[in-house]
Amino acid sequence: MEKKYAAVTPYLITGDAQKFIDFTEIVFNAKLRLKEMRDEKIIKHAEIQIDDSIIMCADAVGEWKAQPAGFFVIVKDADESFQTALDHGATIISDLADLDYGRSGGVKDPLGNSWWIVSGVK
Repeated sequence: MEKKYAAVTPYLITGDAQKFIDFTEIVFNAKLRLKEMRDEKIIKHAEIQIDDSIIMCADAVGEWKAQPAGFFVIVKDADESFQTALDHGATIISDLADLDYGRSGGVKDPLGNSWWIVSGVK
């Protein structure tokens, strides 16, 4: 897979990078691009791709503490992705609603990251 990076690429330090990867694969159909291990349990560096966007992540270690992030993700069906997120441990931040820019709702994943799930963006 060709590596293309945007001018700004999110880099998430998390308490459980594998759990983050699994969540994004299930909810947003993310594809794992790269995973480098520090040892058999700790992810040193990983990259996932959701549509045309890349997110880098790693496990928190030493001075690199977990830092929850916020994401705005455009999907084909906000209702489906929102429900899938809830089915996999997310909690509601904001109920789904039809807004002037599209159908949108917010969830917090099991690691504390916020996801604003949107479809029908105008």
